[in-house]
Amino acid sequence: MKNLPNLAELKHLIARHARGDGIHGTAVPALSLIRSSAISEPIHTLYEPSVCLVAAGRKRARIGSREIVYETGGCLVVGIDLPIIGAVTEATPDDPYLCLKIDLDRGLLAELLLGGASGSGLAPPAPECMEAAGIHAATPDLVDASARLLRLLDAPQDIAVLAPLIVREIHYRLMTGPQGAILRQIASGESRLAQVGRAVAYLCENYAEPFRIEDLARIAGMSASSFHAHFRTATAMSPLQFRTRLRMHEARRLMVAEGLTAAEAGFRVGYDSPSQFSRDHARIYDRPPRRDLSRMQSGQAY
Repeated sequence: MKNLPNLAELKHLIARHARGDGIHGTAVPALSLIRSSAISEPIHTLYEPSVCLVAAGRKRARIGSREIVYETGGCLVVGIDLPIIGAVTEATPDDPYLCLKIDLDRGLLAELLLGGASGSGLAPPAPECMEAAGIHAATPDLVDASARLLRLLDAPQDIAVLAPLIVREIHYRLMTGPQGAILRQIASGESRLAQVGRAVAYLCENYAEPFRIEDLARIAGMSASSFHAHFRTATAMSPLQFRTRLRMHEARRLMVAEGLTAAEAGFRVGYDSPSQFSRDHARIYDRPPRRDLSRMQSGQAY
């Protein structure tokens, strides 16, 4: 933190503009603020490509078989859609967990990467696939740009003109920073991670349908064996495990938002057998659907 002089201001700005717990949208497109005044139960969320910069507190996240921790001054970069289980592990009412989240623009990343050929300092993407999410200490330049973006919330008349410029700078800082390799792979449509990303996008749209590895491999433009290996490298899951988490995430939403029973929700997301749905649900959430629903309705879990 001693090398991040703007982090205290960032913390103050998030606290002032996110007064209650939860996720808060802002007048700046693609920017949201997150606050939690207590440690939390594990929350299952589908992360879209984004960056999360923690101004205070600590959070633990599990991506498939991987577990990562990011805390004050830490930055999580997610390059493709990923089901992530996260829990706030350090927060109090007097010193809450505070985080800003910026959705990443793949078109802007590609534009910056193409500009690299003209001397912007952006290295070409690595040839091999890599993990689709990474954690690193935020750089002073990234924190400075983030603080300037949040200051615009107090000057709404400047947002339309200045926010796109600062968001562009943040994308550039990320691409030239410690996790820039992930974003350079995403920006390049023919990189291994981008190829896996195409299969992930298909699964996110068609999670209720059966699939064959060969079909996903064809979408990604790889052989079946190569695809399976690269998919696991990127997501820390097999394609089947990935689809199961997508199904469970949507089934939970259906049970809470639309009042569906476990059997109805399971059928809606692609299960033919209620018992198989219940087994998968209990394996992922550590409790059967009915008990999990009661916890969600009581506010103990999300």
